Amino acid sequence: MIAEIRTHRVSAPLHTPFVTALRRATTVETLLVEIVDADGRSGFGEAPQVWQVTGASVPGSEACVRQILAPLLTGRDPDDLQARLAEVAGAVAGNEAAKAAVDTALHDLVARRLGVPLARFLGGTAPRVPTDVTLAAGEAGALAAAAQARVAEGFAVLKLKVGLDAAGDISRVREVRAAAGPEARIRLDANQGWTPREAVRVIRGIEDAGLDVELVEQPVPAWDLEGLAWVSERVSLPILADESVYGVRDLVEVIRRRAADLVNVKLAKCGGLGPARTLLELAAAHGMGTVVGSMMETEVGIGAAASLVAGYGTTAVSDLDAAWWLASSPVEGGIRYERAEVVLPAAPGLGVLKIISTDGS
Repeated sequence: MIAEIRTHRVSAPLHTPFVTALRRATTVETLLVEIVDADGRSGFGEAPQVWQVTGASVPGSEACVRQILAPLLTGRDPDDLQARLAEVAGAVAGNEAAKAAVDTALHDLVARRLGVPLARFLGGTAPRVPTDVTLAAGEAGALAAAAQARVAEGFAVLKLKVGLDAAGDISRVREVRAAAGPEARIRLDANQGWTPREAVRVIRGIEDAGLDVELVEQPVPAWDLEGLAWVSERVSLPILADESVYGVRDLVEVIRRRAADLVNVKLAKCGGLGPARTLLELAAAHGMGTVVGSMMETEVGIGAAASLVAGYGTTAVSDLDAAWWLASSPVEGGIRYERAEVVLPAAPGLGVLKIISTDGS
């Protein structure tokens, strides 16, 4: 039985500022959720704070967990996983990050009770999952230097943040391509930063310049599915929907409109591993490409996302570098990075042993 549900506020510094068209971050602000069974085993999950994307905050997620989800689950059987997940999903409107944390912690706890890694519990055996690495938005020279450094460190897929300056984005891509060399794969993420006309102009310019870009992520505002479809119809590069897709209804509408070629599935957007599996299966059923991504979060959230990739697979290299940006880990155990791969633990569940640092709250 579930004996207790604990929450831990974590503030973890980054080694380098993370800059996008939407925000600039120097720390990961997140809520770690711990579900403890009657035998003292703990399962962990994460609800990252992302004001500008999901609207989730640490205090808001903590209130949801403590006031709604914890009372609902305490005393219940965690091994009846599908029933517990359904209860979590239906307990409150929105609050997807809080739901994701509890959903993941339930999965982690059940996998630990069975004595298997979470990836194996989800149907996979891969011990490593490849990831891209992000080049934070900035001036062309700094981006080129970062690209060169990341390639030297073994990263083969670079995710270049654009969207702050449409007029200069093509030159940024050109500089990064020259610095990274011909073998590196480069993908762009505009984080909703362009208008549809700007998006078409920039993307066509990149195509005409032969800069060999793999895909373009969320070129226009999340709400503008008509604009997203308009862009997709007018460019050759594949378009990846991110902020436009939170749940199944969003993905159905993107598919119906043929608004994107791929979808980026994130646990904190959709509500956890249960909904994420549904999204991946729906995309696959309609021949749509898939990537599993993350917000800026710790090894807990990244471990869950990487385990999902190990279990279900994606059509393109996933975006799981968030914990790589941490100056130090706030947890003991869990995943680690080795060059361009997330190395999954052989220990049961997520392999997280304990939380070793918080913000003191």
